[in-house]
Amino acid sequence: MKITVSTVAAADIAEVWRAYNTPADIMVWNTASPDWHTTASAVDLRVGGAFSSRMEAKDGSFGFDFAGEFTAVEPPHRLAYAFGDREGVVEFAEGPAGVTVTVTFDGETTHSEEQQRAGWQAILDNFARYVQAESA
Repeated sequence: MKITVSTVAAADIAEVWRAYNTPADIMVWNTASPDWHTTASAVDLRVGGAFSSRMEAKDGSFGFDFAGEFTAVEPPHRLAYAFGDREGVVEFAEGPAGVTVTVTFDGETTHSEEQQRAGWQAILDNFARYVQAESA
């Protein structure tokens, strides 16, 4: 099952691309809720390059790594990556209100489609708020 989420980031496409792919920025915006945080991030932004983020509950009760390999890097408009046996695509499209960031990914079977959509959407919305604040 493919799941798609999107948001509009009110900033220049170069800034949106940079913030989406810079480890220091990722560690700030990559969270679905205030009780979680990203404690580590690495990005080798090239085809065949690896990326990873360590997400943890702030109370220390749970954590996991989100990691994979880039299969396409087309600045500043498109990224594709493999993570495990799943794939994801991120597209950046300029418009009058800013940059629409659309993420399409293969869902997993542990959580419902609604749970996955809500979590990924929350992270993406947090990204849009972060970029807007940084570019204001």
